[in-house]
Amino acid sequence: MMMRPTSFAARVVQTRGMATEKQLKTRINGTKNIAKITKSMKMVSAAKLRGDQQRLAAADPFAAWAANITGKERALENFDPVEFPQRNLIVTMTTDKGLCGGVNSILTRMTRQLLNKMDSQNKSYELFVLGEKGRAQMRRGYGSKFLASATDRLAPYNFDLAAALTQDALDGQFDAIHLVYNEFVSAIAYTPSIKTIVPLLDPASATLYPYEVEPENDPETLQNFFEYTLATQVYHSLLENATSEQSSRMNAMENASKNAGEMIEKLTLQYNRARQARITTELIEIISGASALKA
Repeated sequence: MMMRPTSFAARVVQTRGMATEKQLKTRINGTKNIAKITKSMKMVSAAKLRGDQQRLAAADPFAAWAANITGKERALENFDPVEFPQRNLIVTMTTDKGLCGGVNSILTRMTRQLLNKMDSQNKSYELFVLGEKGRAQMRRGYGSKFLASATDRLAPYNFDLAAALTQDALDGQFDAIHLVYNEFVSAIAYTPSIKTIVPLLDPASATLYPYEVEPENDPETLQNFFEYTLATQVYHSLLENATSEQSSRMNAMENASKNAGEMIEKLTLQYNRARQARITTELIEIISGASALKA
């Protein structure tokens, strides 16, 4: 009977010891540096937030007339797209930069929920994603549905950017265009919202009753009117989302600074305890050595 040698793999048991004073001091200094960065980013975001709020306040009257035509925005959470037409374009507005809390993840999660409902209702759609963060989060599951995407946009946003994005959105033939964005509420709150713009190309539309179209029933005039209305709403939604981004980043950096401060306190306590234990051990050794010499 042949006996084959059996090899036993050496089992390495790793035990976690207490951090040394040097390691704790290094962690304390590193956390302090992080706290300085987060505090600086909070101050920068607060300054940008004030500028975005001023631009949004200036754009509110500019976009007020368009809301009378397209209708008010609606909350995206638990939104039912049963009233959507058959061919739709979903314009999702996210940010190009991170470190801004859940402003992107919440919006893309609700957008996916909306698209799942549209799939169950057999409604067709394409996606136009604004922002690198939204493109990265939506590409894997809905890459085949992308009409286009726009990233690395220069801030602060202006109407020229909105007009260019509108032109890209009009490349396809859609029954309705839906803007998905974060509506700014306050410095500590924002609401994921959706706004629907339907082409106003029918002169007999009830929406156009208060208006006079010159030349009468001219399709080119109606098309230009629709494009301008869409660009206005895109511009206003971009400003809403940008303001929400800065408020979310400011709050995220404030929370990060608080967490860093709490961690510094805990690490300092551990460092003091380790230092106290070392001093006590050294004193015991000195006393023990002195006692031995006397004996």
